[in-house]
Amino acid sequence: MRDFSDRFVALVCAGPYEDGLGRFTADSFDETAEAINGIATSGHALAAQVIGALQEGRLLFSANDKRVFIRAPSDQLIDAATGRPIAGNGPSDLAPVRLNNRLRRTVEAALGGLMLMAPDPGKRFEAAQAVLKSKDANALAALDQAIPRETDARVKQALIEARAAVVLYLDAASDADKIEAIAVIRQRGDQDALALLGGLPASASPAVRKAATDAIASIENSLALWTALQNTWYGLSLGSVLLLAAIGLAITFGVMGVINMAHGEMVMLGAYTTFVVQQVIRAYDPTLFDYSLAVAIPLAFVVAGLVGILIEQGIIRFLYGRPLETLLATWGLSLILQQGVRTVFGPTNKDVGNPSWMSGSFEVGQITITYNRLWIIVFTLLIFMGLLALLRFTRFGLEMRAVTQNRAMAASMGIRTSRIDALTFGLGSGIAGLAGVALSQIDNVSPNLGQGYIIDSFMVVVFGGVGNLWGTLVGAFTLGIANKFLEPYAGAVLGKIAILVLIILFIQKRPRGLFALKGRAVEP
Repeated sequence: MRDFSDRFVALVCAGPYEDGLGRFTADSFDETAEAINGIATSGHALAAQVIGALQEGRLLFSANDKRVFIRAPSDQLIDAATGRPIAGNGPSDLAPVRLNNRLRRTVEAALGGLMLMAPDPGKRFEAAQAVLKSKDANALAALDQAIPRETDARVKQALIEARAAVVLYLDAASDADKIEAIAVIRQRGDQDALALLGGLPASASPAVRKAATDAIASIENSLALWTALQNTWYGLSLGSVLLLAAIGLAITFGVMGVINMAHGEMVMLGAYTTFVVQQVIRAYDPTLFDYSLAVAIPLAFVVAGLVGILIEQGIIRFLYGRPLETLLATWGLSLILQQGVRTVFGPTNKDVGNPSWMSGSFEVGQITITYNRLWIIVFTLLIFMGLLALLRFTRFGLEMRAVTQNRAMAASMGIRTSRIDALTFGLGSGIAGLAGVALSQIDNVSPNLGQGYIIDSFMVVVFGGVGNLWGTLVGAFTLGIANKFLEPYAGAVLGKIAILVLIILFIQKRPRGLFALKGRAVEP
């Protein structure tokens, strides 16, 4: 009896909402479009719930009873007119309200308009973006109500831009209003703004078209600048990775003159150390996962450094002055290390996760900056400054610099060059292990991880100046930025080939690289 009473009241007090529900029962795409618009603008408390159910395929109708129902996630049927659950399975002729592609876009626009008043600022922002893309004229009234009430500056700007998009495509709007809307969209200055201005209807007046053309030219110039800045950021990101991989090589190559083809495997060992640390934390205390890198960094340095010292003591020390044999021995060692890792961990990529503080991204203008890349740049610069401090302010650093500049003179002054060689090789390998920790956050951890960086590392070292850390820094960032600017035009492979050719030509002019070491040992 109560259900009948509710239906009678709804029938007597029929408005846009009730009329829209009635149109759903006609099972016609045109009637459904009218129903969506009517319900979206009705202001009824159940409007968002009905449109949301329609989008998800949970809105049902009975043609015989002329009633509409919402199927809740629990399969309970709710009367769309009253919002109350009904007993039983409902009418026997229940069928879902059908949608096509045109209606789906209408539904998205209607939901966008309905969510403009949502309590959550994030949902209001998403709703404004949806209205901007749909340009739905039915959302104009809701936008006019939402803009004065909005207190969040970011959301308010999104609402103003959405209103400008609607006005720009509204036939009833005056040219003055459309030109004002173009100015708002011009300030937005992204690809969505270009799409809005470039898709003006043919009926637009010459004045509106001229304003749109000027705005498009301004946005394209701005986007070209932002693209250059984005490529520069990508280049700095790539350069930081190259610097991490090359800085240890610069030490061993510069001090000892050893071409270590197993340097990439030191990077790989650091990455697998990170994997093992995360696996242990996941198994014993997952709440500590955000601290996994703090544990992995010193362990990776120690593991890779000890392996480096063993390599120097067991192989390299017997091959000094024989560069070809050293190259072949370290190349064979790299294959052994790769196969050893395959045997222990398997040949497939391993899952190394990002801590929460390295996940996600943020935007600066039109540039998207990911936290993991940003932290890697910071990490790289900290390692670089720490290494400079080690070389400058410690006895070991003084002895290492002395051996680098003149080995014979350093030995005559009582410096144990063999000890310095071992520790230097261990230091370079340990830094490569730190590079592996960083690379595990942006690259696949596999037995072949180091092979992708060894050639680039040698190019950075030779280009910057063998044994010169500042040269390695400048060389890494220069090559990284140059690579990212060449890729859009030449492709990734041809871009690398072009960089290699340029380095070869440069070395012909400056055989010692950008920053040559000074000392009697390097004099001609």
